[in-house]
Amino acid sequence: MSLSGGRTASAVRPVEGVRFEVAGSGAESAGRDLARVHGADRWSVRSTDGEPAYRYTAVGDSDVTIRRSQVRGALWGPVPVGGDYVVTWITEGSAHVDTSGSRIALRRDVPVLLPCDGEFVFSAADHDQRLVHLDREFVRRVAVGTLGQDDRPLRFDHAREPEPGTADRWHQALSALSRSLRLGGHGTDDWHEAKLQTVAAFLETFPPRRDDLPDELSLPRNARLRAAVEYIHAHAAETVTIAELSAVAGLSVRSVQESFRRVFDVTPLAYLRDVRLDRVRAELLELDPQAGVIGDVARRWGFAHLGRFSASYAARFGEYPKQTLRR
Repeated sequence: MSLSGGRTASAVRPVEGVRFEVAGSGAESAGRDLARVHGADRWSVRSTDGEPAYRYTAVGDSDVTIRRSQVRGALWGPVPVGGDYVVTWITEGSAHVDTSGSRIALRRDVPVLLPCDGEFVFSAADHDQRLVHLDREFVRRVAVGTLGQDDRPLRFDHAREPEPGTADRWHQALSALSRSLRLGGHGTDDWHEAKLQTVAAFLETFPPRRDDLPDELSLPRNARLRAAVEYIHAHAAETVTIAELSAVAGLSVRSVQESFRRVFDVTPLAYLRDVRLDRVRAELLELDPQAGVIGDVARRWGFAHLGRFSASYAARFGEYPKQTLRR
């Protein structure tokens, strides 16, 4: 579906305006309210200089929202996987993002893509934080319709730093987005065009990795199987069930299993395991050999039993994870 030439993207589904604010003081209410806007149950908040105070605002629509979080105090809490890609940076204070085995420090005016595929922990102190939420499906449609990318799942490396110049272009796109919202509101053509430019700047700043899907999936008779395979690639870090694949593909559970056997000669869960092993290997090849985080990487991709993980890894790649890490 092409998104070029007008407002086709908005016509795909209703686009609702978004505008809300939560503000207050006190550690108890801050921990409750700030956790909720991030999709969590509760965060820990403590005083740094006087009683904690907070203000969180969001404005835009269901495709894109511009947000700001201002907190006096120190906070800590988990952030579950959500339906948006989230780019963030700080203008004051300090903040960190922690995933298994890695920590990313937010720097002033440097955009960071928050982890997309798994829960992480956010901590900050006396900070002024800017966030941009981009609906995942909207990003996918824009990437396919206006930027000429194929319809394979998008996968991002949250630890990748923006290339020189791309951060400036990101902030320029955000300035145009804010200006269109301020002058006309979220329902205007200017706002729609600014959203498209913001997604283009997002994909330039954080280029997606590609999963090369087997050629067999391009055949019309495998269209439903392709939907199940794309779901696996998009949700490899999460728990994936045969029932979910059945629903996504519009096939019975038995038909899903038979389709994977027919095309790949493996079960759906074996295919998922291999995708996860590929993700682990890609990360290990980029890590510092001294990091010693093989177990953390494996667990992040769903391998709870490290002994079985190592055996499966060696069977697939002909070497053990520690050998890959030393490359």
